[in-house]
Amino acid sequence: MSQSTFVKSTLVLTVATLLSKVIGSIFRIPLQNIAGDEVLGIFSLVYPVYMVALYLSVAGIPIAISKLIAEANAKKDTDKVKKIYVTASILALCFGVLSFAIIFGFSTEIANALGGPSTKIALIVVGLTLLVAPYMAVYRGFFQGYGDMRPTAISQVIEQLVRVALILIVAYFLVAMDYSNDIVAGGVMAGSVIGAVASLFYLRLKYFRSSVKVTSKEKYTFNDFSSWGKTILKISIPIAIGSVTMALFNFVDSFTVTYGLRSAGADSSEISFLYGIYGRGLTLVQITTVFASSIILPLVPLITTKIAERKLDETRGIIEQTHRITHLISWPAALGLLALTLPLNLALFTDLEGSLMLAIINLSSVFTSLTLLGTGILQGMNAAKTGAIIIIIGVVLKIFSNIFFIQGFGLDGAAYATLFVYFVLFIVNSIFIYRTIRFTVLGKDTIKIILSSILMGAAVGLPTLWFDIEKWSRVWATGYLAVAIVIGSVIYFLLLWLMKAINKQDLKKIPIIGKRFS
Repeated sequence: MSQSTFVKSTLVLTVATLLSKVIGSIFRIPLQNIAGDEVLGIFSLVYPVYMVALYLSVAGIPIAISKLIAEANAKKDTDKVKKIYVTASILALCFGVLSFAIIFGFSTEIANALGGPSTKIALIVVGLTLLVAPYMAVYRGFFQGYGDMRPTAISQVIEQLVRVALILIVAYFLVAMDYSNDIVAGGVMAGSVIGAVASLFYLRLKYFRSSVKVTSKEKYTFNDFSSWGKTILKISIPIAIGSVTMALFNFVDSFTVTYGLRSAGADSSEISFLYGIYGRGLTLVQITTVFASSIILPLVPLITTKIAERKLDETRGIIEQTHRITHLISWPAALGLLALTLPLNLALFTDLEGSLMLAIINLSSVFTSLTLLGTGILQGMNAAKTGAIIIIIGVVLKIFSNIFFIQGFGLDGAAYATLFVYFVLFIVNSIFIYRTIRFTVLGKDTIKIILSSILMGAAVGLPTLWFDIEKWSRVWATGYLAVAIVIGSVIYFLLLWLMKAINKQDLKKIPIIGKRFS
């Protein structure tokens, strides 16, 4: 595969991942508007359980088999390609069936540990996706092994479009027919199952029409499964743990936040409602971290290649450049959302419930983005095990932080814990990266970016303290947001320009308007 083809494929995959993540994050806003906070709460409680099971079953397999197939294909060893493909398919199906069996078999116990019996139906329905998704991931990894990222990209978008469309349609009709919240939540989860089936159907069709499908006639044996199974797992497990960062922390929240609320005397319906309020913040964090999670896809193989070629200066340059871009985007997003929390909450979620919690979560998004980036860099530096260990330590820290802060601050305590843990993980990741590649962690430009973001946030946020926003309509709140975003963007880039934190070359890279600076 030529370098230009690789670049094009990577770009397609990055754009598709970005699009699918935006779709997969922003739909929670209309879902809350249609079905209310309790249904959003049930969804937010159950979905992380499914995502952790899915990531552990799937996440590492596409990267692992794409690497192994690429190596076998380079040697024109079709027999080896078949063994890798068949082994990965068996592993994926086994993981999927096992994960679903655990969720189904212990659905009552899991539901009670979450928000109560109201989460059981949604838990079982979304668990059905695990019977499809792991097998779907094998096809994605197979095509990636041949350097073709388009099937993965297209299947991701198909999956999200079908999933989100069905979630909102089902929610609308079930609410209109006056079904209970647990039935509505269970119904919307069916969108995930159908979305995965649609994606698998496309990938199977693409595979049978492809010229690179498995053609070897060599007999497959149990020894092949044993040998290649160990190889695939050795590569995929650290990657899976590294990929599961946000889902794993949301998983911890599903149990520890509800435990804290239950200890405070809340019943099942109150827990679902309160977690729905907390889910508002999770929605916005997922949207603001889309860039960081998308840039990892091309970043990991790029860093791996540069280190293999012993080009440490170029590796340092890549790490510093990606950090700079992430700071450039994440700080204004986090502080802008923090400053506009009140009108944002009203415009998106119809009221001001949980605004303090939302403000803290908004601020934490910058450290969430930097943590995701750091984990990706560690994977690219062949330190996936280190990244996985750091995440596991972070999970333990999140468990104790949630319990400690919720006891002191109630639901807001979960937001304080999120801010604290992601800040610590960002620091730890940076230390381990710095030990290998001595990059600039906090340069002059980064300080200017943070200062510009603070001044921008103050300019658009301070007026909200003087207005009685509680009496505003959603239209007024949306209008204020629109004006504030435009003014805030102008202030932010003007400050960066005056401080010489950006130059004309940076402005040229901005989509749509960049060409005007040529």
